[in-house]
Amino acid sequence: AADVVDEMIEQLRQPEKAEKEWLMPWPKLKGDFAFRSGEVTVWAGSNGSGKSLITGQVALSLMDQGAKICIASFEMKPQRTVARMMRQFSNRMGYGETDLRKFADRYGERLFLFDQQGMCPTDQIINLCRFTRDRFQVDHCFIDSLMKVVRGEDDYNAQKDAVDALTAAARDTGQHIHLVHHIRKLKSDEDVPGKFDLRGSSSVSDQVDNVLIVWRNKGKEKAIQDGKLYDPAHPDAMVICEKQRNGEAEDW
Repeated sequence: AADVVDEMIEQLRQPEKAEKEWLMPWPKLKGDFAFRSGEVTVWAGSNGSGKSLITGQVALSLMDQGAKICIASFEMKPQRTVARMMRQFSNRMGYGETDLRKFADRYGERLFLFDQQGMCPTDQIINLCRFTRDRFQVDHCFIDSLMKVVRGEDDYNAQKDAVDALTAAARDTGQHIHLVHHIRKLKSDEDVPGKFDLRGSSSVSDQVDNVLIVWRNKGKEKAIQDGKLYDPAHPDAMVICEKQRNGEAEDW
């Protein structure tokens, strides 16, 4: 314990050597949540809830904080991923060549994209995380999604092994790994899911450090589209913290 205390004192004296913490895009969460080196975060939600969209926004924020990012989307081509991030970057639906040049000037050396669609075995994912860390010093790797790594949502052992390998890779390299995952089908799209609604093995939420649920208020959207009354105080969408192993705050 004396050795550990000495290390902690050294970190107090030289805070630049302390463990790096990356913040969410939303200032109100400062002090409540952070992405830490060597951790794994699961982003879970139903189809169409906006998981890929919100992780794209988070990736932009992390790059603005100085991080290098790798996005491995096995459902979208890199051009599609960049197009969606461009909309968030420019705050406009459309964009032109000038906007793309500005995006490239700002993020071109910080954003890496793994161009492969379809299934991707676990060992290849682990190699990707380790390679991008060793070769390019990538701080955060986004994997979208677990269903493209493990074939079959009822293969619990394969899911457990895949997540275990990811947590080991994060711990060994210091990279933060973001894993997009799906939830089970609920009775209604208006039901707000929790960590026990993740598809497949409970070991997914058990092994990772953070579980964030993405929920989209489709009931409110439908009411607006149909011209019906709705409560404007109800959120359009929510990100719900169901687990934060190394933080003080949950259930925000």
